[in-house]
Amino acid sequence: MIRLDEKSLTLEEFLQYPETQPASEYKQGRVTQKPMPQGQHSTLQVDLTETINAATKRQKIARAYTEIRCIVGDRVIVPDIGIFTWDRIPTDEQGNVANQFNLAPNWLIEILSPNQATIPVIDKILHSLNYGTEMGWLIDPSSQTILVYPAGQQPQVFQNSEASLPIPDPIPPLNLSAAEIFSWLKHR
Repeated sequence: MIRLDEKSLTLEEFLQYPETQPASEYKQGRVTQKPMPQGQHSTLQVDLTETINAATKRQKIARAYTEIRCIVGDRVIVPDIGIFTWDRIPTDEQGNVANQFNLAPNWLIEILSPNQATIPVIDKILHSLNYGTEMGWLIDPSSQTILVYPAGQQPQVFQNSEASLPIPDPIPPLNLSAAEIFSWLKHR
């Protein structure tokens, strides 16, 4: 991530700034910009979002959003994929999806980009778990590994595995494995 400003900002000041491409996040007075997504990152992000929405959206169980800005405690995070149960999706006065999400997603998925530092991404997942996120996934395409962080439990490692990945309740089992997810990167 790239630090955008040497000046320390308050959360309120940061929220007045216009959106950036790629998205910017806020932590402890500092603004950092997410890395520009590349081919593998984008492939996994789109395919996972479509898969999750196909299993949950029509039944009004949950909805997956890409690059949604969330105010989580004293931070602003932008998960690669944020999944919210239907009853937690913020709405405006007309019943439309709100523009501002002042809560942590139920489930968040982060996909590492080449040369992206891992520790800040893990920190974002752990912070979200402290604010109500039930599960976080950290996907590393380069090592074909998925780290699953269930709330209140030890992380689990899935690498070249056919085992079904854990999914938080009430989202129905997706029967996704690390092997299947990484097979989406093959372009044949």
